[in-house]
This record gives sequence, C-alpha cells and structure tokens, in this order.
Amino acid sequence: MKYIGAHVSAAGGVQNAPLNAHRIKATAFALFTKNQRQWHAAALTKEAIDSFKENCSRYGYTPDRILAHDSYLINLGHPEKSALEKSRAAFVDELLRCSQLGLTTLNFHPGSHLQKGKAMTDTSITKCLKTISDSLNLALDKTKGVTAVIENTAGQGTNVGFSFEQIAQMIQGVEDKERIGVCIDTCHAFSAGYDLKSARGFEDTWRQFDDIIGFQYLRGMHLNDTKKAYASRVDRHESLGKGNLGMDVFRRIMVSPQWDNIPLILETPDNTLWAGEIALLRQCKHLD
Repeated sequence: MKYIGAHVSAAGGVQNAPLNAHRIKATAFALFTKNQRQWHAAALTKEAIDSFKENCSRYGYTPDRILAHDSYLINLGHPEKSALEKSRAAFVDELLRCSQLGLTTLNFHPGSHLQKGKAMTDTSITKCLKTISDSLNLALDKTKGVTAVIENTAGQGTNVGFSFEQIAQMIQGVEDKERIGVCIDTCHAFSAGYDLKSARGFEDTWRQFDDIIGFQYLRGMHLNDTKKAYASRVDRHESLGKGNLGMDVFRRIMVSPQWDNIPLILETPDNTLWAGEIALLRQCKHLD
C-alpha cells in the first residue's frame, strides 16, 4: 500500500493538519508541530492534542502515515557549545511534542559544520557527524517512543548528510538503532550527485543505499522534482514533472513494493497542485 501525501499546514493549531491532508485526498501527511522558524512555542494544549488525535482517527491517519518535521533552526552538529546546547534542548522538545501527539517519527535535517574556507576539512565534517550522533544519543535517552529520522541533504553550503556514507556514519554512532531512521528526498539526492533520473542510475543509487545504509532504516520519502542540475549541491524543489528529474523516477517508486507502507510526502512548491500531484502518483501503474 502506498501512503501518499504532502507537508500540510498546521496553521491555527496542529489539529488542522489532518483536515488539510484530507482536503487534498492524501493518505499520509507531514507537519510541523510548532512554528519551524522560532525557537520557542507554547505548549500543546490538551484540547489541541485530543482534537489532533480525533481528526487523525476520523480520516485514517495512523502514526505510520505521519512524518513530523522539526524546526529549521536546529543544528545538532553545531561546533559552538552554547548554540549546540540550544539545538539539543529544542530537539528534545520536538520529540516530546511528537510523543504527546501519539506520533512515532520526527524527521530532521542533520546539521552543518559551519567551517568555511581552509577550515572546511574532512576532520571538521567527521567531527560534525560525531556531534550529531552524540546529540541524538542525548535526546533519545531523554525521550521514548519516537524515532529520529535523518533527512538527506543536497550538500548546500556546509550541510552534512548529503552522502549515504555520512548518513551511515551518523547511524553507526547512535546507540539505540531501533529509534533511528532515514528519509530520502529525491531533489536532495539528485542535487547531491545520485542519478535517480536514468533507469540504471536509479537502480544503482538504491543498491548503494541498501549496501551502505540498509532499507530497514528507510522510514519515509520526500517526493520532489528539482529546479537545479544534477550534482549542483543546490536545494531548490520543483513541482512533479516540471524540473530536471522528470516523472520517471516517481513512477519507479510508485510501481515498486519497496516503497510500500511508508509516508511518501510532497514538498513541491505549489500547494495548489498537491491534490493533482497525489492523483497523478496514484495513476502510476507502470513505466511508459
């Protein structure tokens, strides 16, 4: 079964996210449980929590179909102690909010080493990856029931997590392997240098993923076309079929049982097209 949806708005309260997902006929959805561009947010009220759960139950959104996303401000690999501690505290809060809502996965961007010029070395990247693993261990130790899901990056700026090897290194450093997972963004992967566009490149990419990380860690996908060229290291999403990836990559995902039973989430830029894009994906019965 394919669970297809989008990263929907939770404006006015988290309880509105499942309603917004239902309006576009989604069978999965992603959401922010707080304003993603602010460090602090009011605590979730009992009314909001109960209403969120009721709306999810009404429309069949079980936890395995929902992929929460943390704040963009969090950097679990920050090289400065005070900023790192702030990010770690915020990440724990994000995990606790998910737990309150009955959610079981929290998607996050791994972080940035912030070292530029001559300081940007393999050592700084390795240190950042270890710091992220340490951050995850601290956060998971303080919480329960929610899996932290690493999202691959495009490799823009000083972001880490753009290669399968880097993601595997982060996972290796996490003590509780039952509570760590991966979400692969198609735009990010292509921009990072994984050729998802050609049939051969698509198969090779996923063979590498399984060999280096393992499909057992795949907990979700972000289905996005891209405005930028292959291996550009630039993160610019595009609507399905309108970018440099084209539709075949999404058809391959939709026709294979390898991607069953995980949230397949649109983050394409035009939300007025989401209902149509979801319908389009459901029509992918075979490759042209």
